[in-house]
Amino acid sequence: MSDPIRPSPLGHRLLAAHTAMVYLFLYAPILILVVFSFNRAKQTVAWEGFTLDWYRELLRDESIRKAAFNSLKVAGYSTLLAVLLGTPAGLALARYSFRGRLVTQGLLYLPLIIPEVVLGVAMMSFFGVIHLTLSLWTVVAAHVVFSVSYAAILVRARLAGMDPNLEAAAADLGAPPLAVFFRVTLPQLLPGILAGAMLVFIISLDDYLVTSFVAGVESTTLPLKIYSMLKTGVTPKVNALSSLLLLFTVVLIVAAQMLIQKPNKKP
Repeated sequence: MSDPIRPSPLGHRLLAAHTAMVYLFLYAPILILVVFSFNRAKQTVAWEGFTLDWYRELLRDESIRKAAFNSLKVAGYSTLLAVLLGTPAGLALARYSFRGRLVTQGLLYLPLIIPEVVLGVAMMSFFGVIHLTLSLWTVVAAHVVFSVSYAAILVRARLAGMDPNLEAAAADLGAPPLAVFFRVTLPQLLPGILAGAMLVFIISLDDYLVTSFVAGVESTTLPLKIYSMLKTGVTPKVNALSSLLLLFTVVLIVAAQMLIQKPNKKP
């Protein structure tokens, strides 16, 4: 085989410069947001000194604490329901052949393709047709609709990397089907389930567009609260709240990525 083509020194420098520009374009706004969350000034215009007062003010703000509690509540219930529905769906699509399998797979992945604004309008119309009052529970239902697909996809991907011979060997040794599932399949599947749960939690916690259509009175979540605060201008307090939400999201994403990349081990 011929050796791969090596780029010239000029090509290396151009590629490095291009990469740096892309990362700068992507992350410079986020860096500015975080830095100005420590700005002493009341408006994000010029730097006037370092302070933690805006973070202290967040802790004293009752409306923000309530919005944070609503977001955690919605994300928690959405994650639980999405995992309970998505795990069996991913298992069935990966391991079994049944009539309507392709249709089921298409319907499961459809919420990932539909624009969020269309999904939000559709859910709001549906709740109106069945005369269901908008509340935190309608937000949970809407979040489950578009997040269950993520849980199913990660479970299915995890199953694709598992060795089916381990389950066959356990069955040959006399283990009943339930014992094979709980002692062989589930331990290997658990990292995928947990990664799916974290991903669903992040998506639910950060969602604004669908939530804005289906949230009722006293159902303000953190993204909705941040948007309402922006109507009076971008302040260090808004930056501080956004920075905390960003930090929490990054931690969960890193944890989910570590679980996704965790190799299957023999039981």
